[in-house]
Amino acid sequence: MDQATIKRLVEEVVRELVSQPAAQPTGGGVATMTPTTVGNLTIAETGEATRGTDPKEVVIALSPAFSTMIHETIIGIPHAQVLKEICAGIEEEGLKYRFVRLYKTADVGFLAHEAAKLSGSGIGIGIQSRGTTVIHQKDLPPLSNVELFSQSPLIDEATFRAIGKNAAKYAKGESPTPVPVRNDQMARPKYQAIAALLHNKETTLVDLKKKAQGLQISFG
Repeated sequence: MDQATIKRLVEEVVRELVSQPAAQPTGGGVATMTPTTVGNLTIAETGEATRGTDPKEVVIALSPAFSTMIHETIIGIPHAQVLKEICAGIEEEGLKYRFVRLYKTADVGFLAHEAAKLSGSGIGIGIQSRGTTVIHQKDLPPLSNVELFSQSPLIDEATFRAIGKNAAKYAKGESPTPVPVRNDQMARPKYQAIAALLHNKETTLVDLKKKAQGLQISFG
């Protein structure tokens, strides 16, 4: 990403911050989002999410803008492919998955912790639109986690699949080797501007009054 691109992205962030009014909570805990279809991914809300009882399930919590306002990760992986890989990893371990969307927060740690609390196994995955992901366990403090993948530019399809597999292993009571996390000191400065833009878009959809919603997701 060259300097001209970074400058353009920063200017776009500033324009959005200046021109966009603060988001006003409107959901009131009622599912209002109409089904959305982008490419081969269709997402529909099914009503307020409930706590599961199946010890063989992993709950995956999506952020407010995931495939509503933003449709691919920060490095351009379509959200449909992201979810397919996570689900495939869970299925490979013989477990089930369930999707929810949270509106009260866009913080990936809190997304994952809420997913874990809703999960019958006590294990959940939280994922932001740009790809940042966390595996969490319901009995841990919200700011702790099982595994954290904070550098979204370094999360590829194979990593998403491995995240699903490890989450399922934790749900089975195993202690798997953590998913390898790549480190690139240049990733943060290279993607900082676009990350700020995506974060701004994400937080505009936060609604403190709207409860977690169950999701029905299908792949075309």
